[in-house]
Amino acid sequence: MIRLILAVLFVAIFLIISLPIQLVLWIISKFNENAKKRASLAIVSWAFNVVIFICGVKRTVIGEENVPKDTAVLYVGNHRSIFDIVLCYPRVPNPTGFISKKEVLKIPLLNIWMIFMDCLFLDRKDIRKGLEMVLSAIDKVKNGISIFIYPEGTRIKTDEPIGEFHKGSFKIAQKSGCPIIPVVVNHTEEIFEKHMPFIKSTNVTIEYCKPVIISELSKEDQKNIDQYVKSIIVETYLKNQEL
Repeated sequence: MIRLILAVLFVAIFLIISLPIQLVLWIISKFNENAKKRASLAIVSWAFNVVIFICGVKRTVIGEENVPKDTAVLYVGNHRSIFDIVLCYPRVPNPTGFISKKEVLKIPLLNIWMIFMDCLFLDRKDIRKGLEMVLSAIDKVKNGISIFIYPEGTRIKTDEPIGEFHKGSFKIAQKSGCPIIPVVVNHTEEIFEKHMPFIKSTNVTIEYCKPVIISELSKEDQKNIDQYVKSIIVETYLKNQEL
C-alpha cells in the first residue's frame, strides 16, 4: 500500500508543479514546435521513470534496436495493465502519441500533457469521430510523429495471451505506409491489477519485434494485417511468459 500512496502522491505533486512548465512549453511551441515536443517527451519520460522506481518495477527490454530512429512508426501493443504506457513511453526514441479513450480528457493537467505529447482521443460511441481520429493519426505519422495503439481497445482481464484486434487500428499504417512495430509486454498485470489496491515489485518484459512493412507482405497478409500482427504478438508473448 505504501508504494501506491507514494506513486499517487508523486503524480499529484508532479501535475501541480508542472503547470508553470506547461506554460513555458506553450510559449516555446510558438517559436519551435519540435523543441516543445521533445521537451515534453523528456519531462514525461522522467516522471514515468520515477513512478517505475517508486513501484519497484524492473524492466527487461528485448529488441529495442528494431525501432527505427529516423522515421515515424505505428507501435502496436498488447494491453494488460494501466502500467503499460508508463513502462513503454520512456523507451520511445522520438515524439510519440498514444491513442486513448476520450474520458481521459476530463483529468485536469494530465489532459494538457497528453495534448502536448500528441495523444489522440477515441470516442467509442461515435463512428464519425472515430474516423476523424484515425485521419488525424495518419496526418501525425506523415509529419514524423509516431503513434502507439492498443488494437484490443481495452485492457485484457483474462488469462488469454491477447484479445481480439480491431482491424481499423491498422488503417494508420496502411494509409501512411509507416512501419508497424509490434510491442509485447509480459507480467505487467502483476504490478497492480492482480492484487489491487496493492502495488507489487515486479519484473516485466518488453519486446520490440522486427518492423512489419505492409507493402512487403503477400496480398493475403496485407488484407489480414490485423491477424498477421496479432500472431507475432501472441507468439512473442508465449515465448517470454517464463522470463
